[in-house]
Amino acid sequence: MPNQTLVMKFGGTSVGSTEALINAMQIIRDARAEWPRLVVVTSAMAGVTNLLLDSASQAAHGNINSLPEAEKTLREKHFAAADELVQDENPCLETKQEINALILSFVDLCKAIAVLGEASPRALDAVASLGERMSVRLLGAIVENTGIKSEVIEATEFIITNDHFQNAHPVIKVTTEKTRRILKPLLDEGIIPITTGFIGATPDGVITTLGRGGSDYSAAIIGAVLPADDVWIWTDVDGVMTTDPRIVPSARTLPEITYSEIAELAYYGAKVLHPKTIRPVVEAGIGLRICNTFNPSHPGTRLIANAKSNGKPVNGRVVKAVTAIRKQRLITVEGRGMLGVPGVAARAFGAVASTGTSVPLITQASSEQSICFAVPDETAAPVVNALEKAFADELEERDIDRIWKTEDVSIITVVGVGMIHTPGVAGQIFSQLGKNNVNVLAIAQGSSEVSISMVVSAEDTELAVKALHELIVK
Repeated sequence: MPNQTLVMKFGGTSVGSTEALINAMQIIRDARAEWPRLVVVTSAMAGVTNLLLDSASQAAHGNINSLPEAEKTLREKHFAAADELVQDENPCLETKQEINALILSFVDLCKAIAVLGEASPRALDAVASLGERMSVRLLGAIVENTGIKSEVIEATEFIITNDHFQNAHPVIKVTTEKTRRILKPLLDEGIIPITTGFIGATPDGVITTLGRGGSDYSAAIIGAVLPADDVWIWTDVDGVMTTDPRIVPSARTLPEITYSEIAELAYYGAKVLHPKTIRPVVEAGIGLRICNTFNPSHPGTRLIANAKSNGKPVNGRVVKAVTAIRKQRLITVEGRGMLGVPGVAARAFGAVASTGTSVPLITQASSEQSICFAVPDETAAPVVNALEKAFADELEERDIDRIWKTEDVSIITVVGVGMIHTPGVAGQIFSQLGKNNVNVLAIAQGSSEVSISMVVSAEDTELAVKALHELIVK
């Protein structure tokens, strides 16, 4: 099949050290032998984006004392890898000069932010983009050094987005046209385009980012618009696991998982894939695989279309995975005066939205006397304040008795497409928690029926995950 096209994305840990880069280079070489047309997408080196954004945040508060240290760290991290892995003197020197220019640009941006006393979303995107822009030059030089024909291209050339800085959305029509026009001629010549994940640009050429972890999303967009046959996400785990192995050491890799299951897992805390990655891949009908850079012979996890499972348990298992999102608070709005009054929920969530907070879980008593929802711990206080302002009259009239927040809680989510057609799953889940003395504070089940989410106290998190994971291994 002469048109076979593969898009491979390497995460931060997969390009984060000399050892990792050697592995990545070998993976690219092996893939090149099997796939006539190959595109490589890279993240920033591990820890770099955090360093860049922390420096910008400190600069916004007038503190640039740590800037020389950050500059030194960036230089050492990238230069050490270049010195070790790019043997040819001229390409090595040229790569270091290009990376150094980006580091100096970072210093200038932070100084400008310090002068202004604030970091706008646009300025933060300019800073955050530099990690990928450095790593792509490093990886490009390493691949070129092995004799493989490649070309470094920043994704700002072809992923065109709106100007919603820090969480930009691609304009698919223009992105499709530009991606095909720029990448296809290279692929036709057997050249590997090596490009940046995470970033794009507005139609005017201003750099944007697709949100933290957005390199997966970049790979999915490129794969969908080319279109590619497959997208492989290279990370530091053997694929999607049944749960967090730090909680349950016996957790194992799922050989396959449906699109709807991975969407739930990505949303509810599984860090292995950016939540937005799934949609472009599903809509284009192309394959997606998650693999381990440090264990490349492992088959990883393959995503399969929902229809293939026909809603039945895969491999006889109803429950496929368990996730936990920690550091949440439950907020409750309660009062007898809410009964039958239209618009209370709309006003409540309007107040929440005014704080810029995302709500991962909602539950409402059938009596309509209370609404309960989860928010991240750090947003709980501003959300309660916004609700108290929105319902000031009702609180005074005692139509609403109180608005309150719990201590730290965790959202535990059980995922499995087989749950749809299997009676008694919820009963098994709650019996299992009851047997282990885990108290459930709130419950929510999506209309997709692929997942059930429960809220438990922070101290019960690990116990709940371990107990529910036993339903997978039975």
